[in-house]
Amino acid sequence: MLKVENLTASIGDVSILNGIDLEVGPGELHAIMGPNGSGKSTLCHAVMGNKDYTQGGTISVGDKDISSLPQNERSDSGVFQSFQYPVGLNGVTLMEFSRNINNELSDEEIIELAKKFNMEEFLDREVNVDLSGGEKKRSELFQLSLKNPKVALLDEIDSGLDIDAIKSVANLINETRESSTSYILVTHYSRILKYLDVDKVHVVVGGKVVKSGGNELIEEVDSGGYTQYREENWIKRTHGLKRIPWENSKSQNQHYMEHLQLEQ
Repeated sequence: MLKVENLTASIGDVSILNGIDLEVGPGELHAIMGPNGSGKSTLCHAVMGNKDYTQGGTISVGDKDISSLPQNERSDSGVFQSFQYPVGLNGVTLMEFSRNINNELSDEEIIELAKKFNMEEFLDREVNVDLSGGEKKRSELFQLSLKNPKVALLDEIDSGLDIDAIKSVANLINETRESSTSYILVTHYSRILKYLDVDKVHVVVGGKVVKSGGNELIEEVDSGGYTQYREENWIKRTHGLKRIPWENSKSQNQHYMEHLQLEQ
């Protein structure tokens, strides 16, 4: 289980996460949706312990508080992060890398697992070097399966993929999903979520979870975009009010537009 309580993250004087609370049970997959710059990817980096960020709050994996641990010890505690743009490792083959990810697996076991992800032919090639976007994402999921972590952070794993590659990645996630792993999947769009069994959806705006729900929230995002949550969140913070229909509140609308101009 992953439990995040009042998580904050900043770089210098710039505050990015402003008190995130989240709990993902074993076997659950939670989707994190939100506009650009809302803090979605920072959430993954913060949970993983990226030292570029100044962090506050508590992060627990099972009964263990990992908040003060460096990245390597968080990894040893069972946290795995895939990246939106996986980097290449020149001079290191995927087989060599796989042995380091899980030294308890034999080469034969690694090869059998690679077959599930259509990665067998890449084992003798350098990690993520000269691979297509879809191949890199399959490689990330293969590494995830090797690690068999307690927490899997999938940061925009659908980024840059065409619809066929998105379906392929979603199928791999469904087929290899473990009942002992807590999954967080970060995405801008709903495309990949339509092919996944999502337990809960969280919308992040301004570094906070502004709304959580089930699959109905995916449809709500599709139909109304993220502006609806920006408006609602801003009114609550500045006026302590419930969301007011804009057609009935011209003055509120003017204040909101002035606020947006100040942010730009």
